[in-house]
Amino acid sequence: MQTPVLRKGVVALLASASLLLSACSSDDGPAAGEGASSPPAGATSSSPAPASPSADPPPAKGSVEVVKTLTDGLASPWGLAALPGGDLLVASRDEATITRVDGESGKKTLLGSVPGVAPAGEGGLLGLAVAPTYGADHLVYAYFTTESDNRIARLQYDEEKPAGRQLGAPDTIVRGIPKGFVHNGGRIAFGPDRMLYAGTGETGDTGLAQDTSSLAGKILRMTPDGEPVHGNPEADSLVYSYGHRNVQGLAWDSGKRLWAAEFGQDTWDELNRIEPGKNYGWPDVEGKHDEGKGGSAFVDPVAQWKTSEASPSGIAYAEGSVWMAGLRGERLWRIPLSGKADGEPSADPQAFLEGKYGRLRTVLAAGGDKLWLVTSNTDGRGTPKSGDDRILLLKVR
Repeated sequence: MQTPVLRKGVVALLASASLLLSACSSDDGPAAGEGASSPPAGATSSSPAPASPSADPPPAKGSVEVVKTLTDGLASPWGLAALPGGDLLVASRDEATITRVDGESGKKTLLGSVPGVAPAGEGGLLGLAVAPTYGADHLVYAYFTTESDNRIARLQYDEEKPAGRQLGAPDTIVRGIPKGFVHNGGRIAFGPDRMLYAGTGETGDTGLAQDTSSLAGKILRMTPDGEPVHGNPEADSLVYSYGHRNVQGLAWDSGKRLWAAEFGQDTWDELNRIEPGKNYGWPDVEGKHDEGKGGSAFVDPVAQWKTSEASPSGIAYAEGSVWMAGLRGERLWRIPLSGKADGEPSADPQAFLEGKYGRLRTVLAAGGDKLWLVTSNTDGRGTPKSGDDRILLLKVR
């Protein structure tokens, strides 16, 4: 099986050496990645084992309250990650910059630009994740599009340097992820196992999703150095699951189960519960499939929506539910989970904020009953209003 070209620099040694130190040096909370919970101390690199099912499912009907607008005036925001202490890092897809946003005041500080990013179409500077070892190494991970591919790199963040010059040179850990004008995926997050996961797209070349030698149309799982992880379906491959069209949402529930949001084409968008080695059907099926078309070879989504109602991007887990941001659908979906081993929803999905803030790109757990929500009206497909784009703080139930 073909694997991507990997490069490790001096920073790799620092990151590896700091794994043991970080278990007692910092409590990252939601900083573990976009939509990810903080990894437990002592977690291993094996595939995450689900915890015991929850006995009390969330209520069938939930609620959303917009507590405040944290900040506004953002240009094409995409990735969002939390730092220890509660401040946020936000990536601008088209400007290829990373900005720090104070979690209380909303004050913005430019960290700098990420060199090598080539924004075009749906490509550019996409997902961000803060290393679980951030307290020791100050590493920030980024998924971005270049002139030739999509890649994942890590950059050291030095808060002591002047604004605009606080990012070190990118240390590329994975290159060779196929790129396209559309369907570049881009979400990255550290899981409960302290491994890095990435959602990729099939770039519009549908056959790549079923080609397990390609990194396109997949969910990838890797060490913080970009190496395949023990417990992956194939020992020498980053591929964790396949048959995806365009994955832009990753999150883990309280049972350590991985969930992913996926763009459909014309009919069905999907929320999937991800299991290693499984085939999620694209392009052979879109949404739930007939038994006569693929049989048990494909995994059905747990929930599906018409593309006009969702076109999902980021997801997060809070208060017993998966929360899914909709772009074309311009709404936030709540999917309450039963807590059972099969991961089925306990009630029908419920929509909030429909049309109120326009396109919604990223949602991030902020601890307890709070979520951060990022709008996406300056991405070339929305209709920007005064103040767009913005980060909202939500209280959810």
